[in-house]
Amino acid sequence: MNVLSFDPVAAVLIIPIGSAALLAILPGYRLTARLNVVASLATFLSSLSLFVIARPPPGPYVLVDDLNIVFIVLNTFVGFTTSIFSASYIAHELETGRLTPVYLRFYHAMYQTMMFGMNLAFVSNNIGLMWVAVEIATLTTVLMVGIYRSHAALEAAWKYFILGSVGIAFALFGTILVYMAARPVVGEGQDGMIWTLLIRHAANFDPALLNVAFIFLLLGYGTKVGLAPLHAWLPDAHAEGPTPISAVLSGLLLNVALYALLRFKILLAANPAAIAPGPLMVTMGLVSLVFAAFMLYRRRDIKRLFAYSSIEHMGIIVFAFGMGGPLANFAGLLHMVMHSLTKSAIFYAVGHISQIKGTQRISGIRGLTVTHPALGWCLVTGVVAIAGVPPLGIFMSEFLVVSSTFARQPLLAIVLVFGLLLAFGALTLRLTSVAFGEPRGSTKSAEASYVPMFAHLSLVLIAGIYLPAPLVTWFQHVARLLG
Repeated sequence: MNVLSFDPVAAVLIIPIGSAALLAILPGYRLTARLNVVASLATFLSSLSLFVIARPPPGPYVLVDDLNIVFIVLNTFVGFTTSIFSASYIAHELETGRLTPVYLRFYHAMYQTMMFGMNLAFVSNNIGLMWVAVEIATLTTVLMVGIYRSHAALEAAWKYFILGSVGIAFALFGTILVYMAARPVVGEGQDGMIWTLLIRHAANFDPALLNVAFIFLLLGYGTKVGLAPLHAWLPDAHAEGPTPISAVLSGLLLNVALYALLRFKILLAANPAAIAPGPLMVTMGLVSLVFAAFMLYRRRDIKRLFAYSSIEHMGIIVFAFGMGGPLANFAGLLHMVMHSLTKSAIFYAVGHISQIKGTQRISGIRGLTVTHPALGWCLVTGVVAIAGVPPLGIFMSEFLVVSSTFARQPLLAIVLVFGLLLAFGALTLRLTSVAFGEPRGSTKSAEASYVPMFAHLSLVLIAGIYLPAPLVTWFQHVARLLG
C-alpha cells in the first residue's frame, strides 16, 4: 500500500475485525495464536503511525485528537503484549483440557472483536457510536469470561452481563438526554450526536438536562470503570475468566469507559450553568479507593486480590480527573498509563503462577522467589510498583496526585493518603506470604513467556526515573484539554 494513502484510523479498525472473521474459520491452535499476535502487532504499528501521518479531519463518525491517541496507543500496545502472553497461557489450557479446540477458535476471534470494539470507542466522534462500541467490547468480554463453562465461570459471566447491561442502559439514557439538550441548538438528526459539534455549542445547551444526563452517564460508565459501589461484577470476572482477559479488563477495558466519561466531563464543563462534574468524580473516586483498600485484606484468591487493586487504582484516576487542573490531570493520565502497564504485567505473572501451582488460592502459593525466581521476582516488582514504591512510575503519578490535592484541598488529601497507605499495607502483607518463606505447592518448571512482563515492568521503571520531554509536553497539552 502506498504510504501516502495509508489510513491508520481505518487500519486500527479493519485489522482487528478482519482478523476476527478469519480467526473464526481457521482451524488449529498454533496458526490462530500466531495470527492473533500478528494482527495485534499490525494494529499497534498502525496506531503508532498516527504520530507521523497527518490526522484525518474530524468527521461525523471519526475523531483523532491528542486525547484519544493516548488511549489508542496504550490500548493497542497492551493488546499486542497480552496476545503474546495469551499464546503460551492458552496453549497450557488446551493441553490440560480446560479448553477445547472449538472454544480456542472462538477465543481468538472474540479477542480481536474486543480490540475492534475498544478501538472504535476511542476514535468515535459520534456519542451514539461510542456507546455501541463500548457495548461491543463489553459483550465480547462477557463471552470470554464464561469460556471455561464451569458453574463459577458462567455465574461470573451472567453477573457481569446483568450488571453491565444495567450500566450501559444508564449510559444510553444519559446519551439520549445529551442529544435532547443539544437538539434545540444544533437541530434534529446526526448533528446532535457529533462530539466536536456538541462541544462547540455546549454553552447554549439546557443545563438542567445536562446535569441529569451526567448523573446517568457517571453511573453507567462508572459501572464499566469498576467504581464502588458499582463494582460487583469486576472481582468475579477477573477470578473466573482466562487470565489474559483479566489483564485486558484491568489494563484496557476499564480505560474505555473512563475515556467516555472524560469526553462527557469536558462537555459538561463547557456549560457554565451546569453542575461541576469534578466533585461527583472526586467522591466516587475516594469511595472506591478506601473501599477497595479495606477489601484487599479479606481476599483469599490472588486474582480477586488484584481485581480489587484495579478498583482502588481506577478510584485514584477518577479522583485525579475530578480534581482537574493541569497537574492533577497530568497525574491522572500518567497514573492510567502506569496502572495499565503494571497491572497487566502482574496478571501475566499470576496467570503462569496459577497454572504451575494448580490453584489461585493465596494459601497454596508460597516461596515463589525460591521455586520460580523469574516469575517470583517479576511478581514482586509488579506488586512493589502497584503499591507506589519509588522509583517506579506509579510512585511518581501518586506523588503528583497527592501533592496537587494537598495544595488545593488538604482534607481530601488526608483521606487520599489514608487509602493509599491502607492498600500499601494489604499488598505488602500478601506479597510477603506469596513470594517468600517456605515453598508450597508444585515446583514444576514454568513454560512461560517472560517478554511481555519484562517489557511492561521495564517501561514502568524507566517512567519512574525519567520521562522524555516530548511525552511530558504531550501529556501537559492533553491535561489542559481536560480542563
